[in-house]
Amino acid sequence: MWNNFYEIDDKKLKDDDKIIDKNEDKGKNETKEENDDIASIKEFGNTSVSKPDERIQIVSIIGQIEGHMISPPNTKTTKYEHVIPQLISMEQNPEVKGILIILNTVGGDVEAGLAIAEMVNSLSKPTVSLVIGGGHSIGVPLATSANVSFISPSATMIIHPIRMNGLVIGVPQTFKYFNKMQDRINDFIVRTSKVNKEKLKKLMMETDELLNDMGTILIGKEAVDIGLIDEVGGIKAALDKLESMIE
Repeated sequence: MWNNFYEIDDKKLKDDDKIIDKNEDKGKNETKEENDDIASIKEFGNTSVSKPDERIQIVSIIGQIEGHMISPPNTKTTKYEHVIPQLISMEQNPEVKGILIILNTVGGDVEAGLAIAEMVNSLSKPTVSLVIGGGHSIGVPLATSANVSFISPSATMIIHPIRMNGLVIGVPQTFKYFNKMQDRINDFIVRTSKVNKEKLKKLMMETDELLNDMGTILIGKEAVDIGLIDEVGGIKAALDKLESMIE
């Protein structure tokens, strides 16, 4: 009888050890997942909301869009070499059914921004964009690149011509180069929104709205009224629209 008691007791101790080991492994895995989430937030601006197996993926484009030149360390940036692989991964993943793009950007590198916009526009999955703070400069084509675009009532969009900075050689070829680049941006916006080219150029050439600059500031409904953005709304309206597109 005592032998049976010790055998039962030994078995219980072994089972308890297995449970402890299992809990320790679980704790390590949870810690690893938390560290991965923190790294994802720091590198990509993503949170644990956007997992690879989630049917709706979130892409946030925040701050300045960083292209081939590295921005200063104290500048909030979205790196295009991070966003493009994310978009490709979402396109290839059959579990992903829709993509929500959140925008609060001051603009940035024109080539990088236009590359991301073209990538979003070429996705086969339903896409919805939402401008929540600002969609300035190259942020405009990024907002219009989705299938449906939203803007918060208080959010702003600034439309202006391409600015020159740094060392510029004053020759006719420079003017032609910038003119062609501007045409690329204008053509994309016209192609992906309801605004016409004449109206867009007129907004860009306004001289009485921006201090020491040319362009136009559009707030919320104003962007919808001219046909640049589809609807005024917040996160719920954007998600509801995306769900209906998926269905």
